[in-house]
Amino acid sequence: MKKPLSKPDARREEKLRAFDRLLTIMDELRENCPWDKKQTMESLRHLTIEETYELADAILNNNMDEIKKELGDLMLHNVFYARIASEQGAFDVADVLNAICDKLIERHPHIYGNVVAEDEQTVKANWEKLKLRGGSKSVLAGVPQSLPALVKAMRIQDKARGVGFDWEKPGQVWEKVQEELGELQEATAAADQKKIMEEFGDLLFSLVNYARFIGVDPEEALERTNKKFISRFTYLETEAAKDGKKLSEMTLSEMDHYWERAKQK
Repeated sequence: MKKPLSKPDARREEKLRAFDRLLTIMDELRENCPWDKKQTMESLRHLTIEETYELADAILNNNMDEIKKELGDLMLHNVFYARIASEQGAFDVADVLNAICDKLIERHPHIYGNVVAEDEQTVKANWEKLKLRGGSKSVLAGVPQSLPALVKAMRIQDKARGVGFDWEKPGQVWEKVQEELGELQEATAAADQKKIMEEFGDLLFSLVNYARFIGVDPEEALERTNKKFISRFTYLETEAAKDGKKLSEMTLSEMDHYWERAKQK
């Protein structure tokens, strides 16, 4: 049975009014703004992707003001898609919200039914079993084809884990990483470019697997390293310019001097 909320939401009415306000504004813009009137699902698609990445950046930077702003942008896009669909007689925002509510209730039988799930892994396993029961042909069917490869690898592994197909210990995964690294070195020594590509992919996939076992999001880890590199390289450029030097005319040793200063800073 569903458990009661620990405390009532004091701002529930305000939240409902705010959402109603957004729906009203969306209707007004769709009917009166030349730009909004022209938009289609296809024309909004690339903008939605861009907004999603902007939200991801704000989350990494822990910038709550930006997170709030980007969540608003994405909320607008969701309402926009629903408005366009309603014009086509396909569905409206109420259908969207009821569908996700029904899905959440169905996928959480430990909250809305009599199933017992005391840990996260059991919840995930139940989720994947319910998806298969609901008509999904494969546990991996829900992984979007257009996901970036690093994110896709993590989602694939996570879904496979949900039905019990996974390593048992981190040490086993690390051994696999070392095995794949050795195979990449062999392929490199043989100068077999096709094999090098294959083994490099296997190595990355194994590293993503290891990241899961040590509690690291590989996409976030790599992006944080990207930001760190950009910060240090920008420092190198700026400080070298202050000293009247051009990177294109500097030796690697000279650049390393500034790089070490950036790391200390």
